[in-house]
Amino acid sequence: QVQLIESGGGLVKTGESLTLSCEASSRFTSKYNMGWFRQAPGKLRREFVAGINWNGASIEYADSVRGRFIISRDKDKNTVHMRMNNLGPGDTAVYYCEIPCTNSRCDPTYWGLGTLVTVSS
Repeated sequence: QVQLIESGGGLVKTGESLTLSCEASSRFTSKYNMGWFRQAPGKLRREFVAGINWNGASIEYADSVRGRFIISRDKDKNTVHMRMNNLGPGDTAVYYCEIPCTNSRCDPTYWGLGTLVTVSS
């Protein structure tokens, strides 16, 4: 069983930045591909945001965040961070850490509880 614990959400103004973090805890020592999805208010589905593979060599972003968000991971750990720059109201959502997807064509197996990001105009 894998548990994902997110942190870093909050309320910011348009144009500001925020960093989310996620730590995966497991009794296994495997390295995981990890990523972030988000669910905006009123939307039924979660959408892929960014993903990074187990050793950090492969990264993908959704078109809506490419150039503004940066995903990274701590070396030799199942901990990922996502720096979100130039935030706008359209980024308001609950952000979920997940395993093991690194792109939008994958269905996550494990989810965190989510952390709320609210961007005011």
